[in-house]
Amino acid sequence: MKNIKLSGVRAQQKEKTRRTLIDTAFNQLNAEQGFASLSLREVTREAGIAATSFYRHFRDMDELGLAMVDESGLTLRQLMRKARKRIEKGGSVLQTSVTTFIEFIDKNPKVFLLLLREKAGTSSAFRSAIEREIQHFIVELVDYLDNANNMPHHYNKAQAEAMVTIAFNAGAAAIDLDAKQRKDLIAELIFQLRMVSRGAYYLYRRELVNRSSSLPSPDKS
Repeated sequence: MKNIKLSGVRAQQKEKTRRTLIDTAFNQLNAEQGFASLSLREVTREAGIAATSFYRHFRDMDELGLAMVDESGLTLRQLMRKARKRIEKGGSVLQTSVTTFIEFIDKNPKVFLLLLREKAGTSSAFRSAIEREIQHFIVELVDYLDNANNMPHHYNKAQAEAMVTIAFNAGAAAIDLDAKQRKDLIAELIFQLRMVSRGAYYLYRRELVNRSSSLPSPDKS
C-alpha cells in the first residue's frame, strides 16, 4: 500500500514538472522569439529544473514543442465547443464564434503565436502537427455545418476551410491591436465570414435551379 502511494506521488511530481517545462517554454515565446530560438538550457534554467532532468519528460526540444502544439490546438477546440454550446441556447453563430476566437487570442497570445509562426517554420514535424490541429478544427466546423444547414457535405467542407483560413489570418492581425482596433477587426471578420456563408448558400441554390431546369419536362399528353 505504501509503495502504491509512493508511486502515485512520483507520477504527480513528474506531471507537475512536465507542466512546468511546457508553461516555461510558452512564457518565453514573444513576437521576437519563436520556439526555434529557445534552448533546452534556457528553458530548464527558467523552470528551475536540472538540464539532465528534462530527458525524463521529453526526448528533445522538438518533442516539447510538439506537446505544446497539441495542447494549443486542444485548448482552442475546447473553447470553440463551448461557444457552440452557447449558440445552442440562443445568439448569433458568427458573433459568438468570432468573439470567442478573438478573446482566446487576447488571453493566450503566446499559444496562438506558436500555431501561427511554426505553421510556416522550418521543421516539417511542426508544420505537420500544426496542419493536423487546423484540420481537426476544420473537421469540427464541418460537422457543425452538416448539422446546422441542408447543404451537401462538400459545400460545408469548402465553407469551413475558407472560414478557418480567414479567421486565422485575422487572428494574426489581432495580436498587436488595441481594444478599439480589435473591436473593428471583429466586425470586419464577422462581415467576411457572413459573405462566405451567404456565398456558399447562393452557389448551392443556383446549382439546384440549374439542375431542375436541365430536367426533361413532364409528359403532358
